[in-house]
Amino acid sequence: MGKAKKTRKFGLVKRMISSRDGRLKKNLEKEAEASKKVEKDELVREIPQMASSIFFQYNEALRPPYSVLVDTNFINFSIQKKLELVSAMMDCLYAKSTPVITDCVMAELEKLGPRYRIALRIARDPRFERLKCDHKGTYADDCIVNRVLQNKVYIVATNDVDLKRRIRKIPGVPIMSCGTGKYVSLLSAISVSSKG
Repeated sequence: MGKAKKTRKFGLVKRMISSRDGRLKKNLEKEAEASKKVEKDELVREIPQMASSIFFQYNEALRPPYSVLVDTNFINFSIQKKLELVSAMMDCLYAKSTPVITDCVMAELEKLGPRYRIALRIARDPRFERLKCDHKGTYADDCIVNRVLQNKVYIVATNDVDLKRRIRKIPGVPIMSCGTGKYVSLLSAISVSSKG
């Protein structure tokens, strides 16, 4: 004869709730406190709403010589594509341009380590204009967006998709990115203002 199966009936099994179950009151309270803490700590990444009519007007503050606010990944892509920053910017804009680099971008390049030493050497070029940062932290994307919001005299040079998305919401700020063999920019604001 075979062995008889010893199975418990479903209703007789005592159900136990683990101490980490999300339905317990103390765990619900912990999750609520954690979400409040995250909301307080997280920076506001939304840009104030502008009038929709501004999007179709040009920025009169942009005039040659252009100040191009450079991001970390823009320098890295320029090295990969073997483009010289200043001359490629002048070829793209058809005017004199000054690359501008913030302390946050320099700190980000220094944090990346020895693999990015060429990018750091390029960023320390005396032709680059340096901007001092007076805020906490070294997150370059927030720094660049705040600079552009304060005064719209910069062209933002970046290949970062998230940063491009944030800057497109700000009217009158052109974006330059590194393409294959040359720099590409959205020149709607520049081309109109340079005619006058």
